Amino acid sequence: MNVSALLTEVARSLPPTEGESANTMARTLIAAVLDRSWSALRLAEREHSTLSSIDVERVRDAARRLRTGMPLAYAAGTAAFRHLVLHVDDRVLIPRPETEIVVDHALRLMQGVSGGLAVDVGTGSGAIALALAQEGAFERVIGTDISADALAVARLNGERVASALRTPVEWRLGADLTPVHGLAVRLIVSNPPYIAFSEASALPSSVRDWEPPTALFAADNGMARYAELLRGAPSLLEPGGWIVLECDSMRAGETAALAERLGAYERVRVYDDLTGRARVLVAQRRTPWPPDAT
Repeated sequence: MNVSALLTEVARSLPPTEGESANTMARTLIAAVLDRSWSALRLAEREHSTLSSIDVERVRDAARRLRTGMPLAYAAGTAAFRHLVLHVDDRVLIPRPETEIVVDHALRLMQGVSGGLAVDVGTGSGAIALALAQEGAFERVIGTDISADALAVARLNGERVASALRTPVEWRLGADLTPVHGLAVRLIVSNPPYIAFSEASALPSSVRDWEPPTALFAADNGMARYAELLRGAPSLLEPGGWIVLECDSMRAGETAALAERLGAYERVRVYDDLTGRARVLVAQRRTPWPPDAT
């Protein structure tokens, strides 16, 4: 079967989707499953390229999964994140463009700095840790997660993109900062769970019904993980080290206020994402810390 025929078949099989045409969804799905860019897929259409029977069945299987309501990234089994293409399934959150901005700010803070340890807390698919290992100049990168299933996906992705990394990544199991207790850390980055349990019903079904709850929801009206990270980070961060957190826009101000109240940080800032919503909190460990240090 050639690409054009498969595109037509898949598009006709998909239910109407608000905001995207069936052709767009079909093209996106096929490109993801076959690991091709849209331009490469269009070229294959123009040239009437024939696909192997194995590739055709892979696409049909993905289309069947998509018709059940499964998010496209899970149906295809891949998601793009910055310069990486990662495996994703329902053990991990689907990496999102907003989180790419978190990495932008983390790397900006590290400009002109080499070496040291970077830690990605709640790594999920490994997206942040692997991006830091690819684009940063760290001596070590560690990705942690409370979910052994998520770490299995992260390890798979580490192997998948190993040749593109400047720094190898180590994976550790455990909650919050426990897996890196006692280490000296230059940079802590996290996209923690930050949705209040009471807000579950307002989520799109593609999120609420498919993505792992442990990566979505946090106690204390969504603030529990922020509190744990901000309180624990100063004892790990090197003098002048940074913590960078992805924030829910509704809680960014509260999270920044908590960082200020703790007295352990200076240069606390909240930055917007590309839609103008508060998204990224950065804070530098105050030096000296604790205040009575000599």
